[in-house]
Amino acid sequence: MNTRKRTREIAMELLYQNTMNERDVKETIADYFETSEETTMDQVDLVYLETVLAGVEEKKEELDALIEKYLVGWKIQRLSRINLSILRLATYELLHMEDIPPKVSITEAVDLGKKYSEESAAPFINGVLDKISKHNEEPAPQEDESSSVSDTLSE
Repeated sequence: MNTRKRTREIAMELLYQNTMNERDVKETIADYFETSEETTMDQVDLVYLETVLAGVEEKKEELDALIEKYLVGWKIQRLSRINLSILRLATYELLHMEDIPPKVSITEAVDLGKKYSEESAAPFINGVLDKISKHNEEPAPQEDESSSVSDTLSE
């Protein structure tokens, strides 16, 4: 297993743990390495791990609002904590980590769903993240220059 894939898996596990007991990100990571068989991590992967854990924690309300927007017939409170952790991780990557292609974030999240959740989770996760990815690609509305010029002229 490549190191980023494994690091993403660890990030999801730690996000899941933090849904159970809210703790400081650095504390969570330190505890993980104290109790895990994994004793070292590449510096790049450690930075990724710290970035996504802190980022998800900081942007949790924004992430949850966007996730809930694309849950068809569901409320975020009804999601399993593991699926919510996977969705938060991937949504954070889609919105805030430009160096990770959206397809990679979605594929990795689907793989995590297959490994850690029920059978129906993978297509569900894929559907939600695909909608979020398309939402993220929408260009920001631009002010119509002709109307602002005419507004200025009429003043």
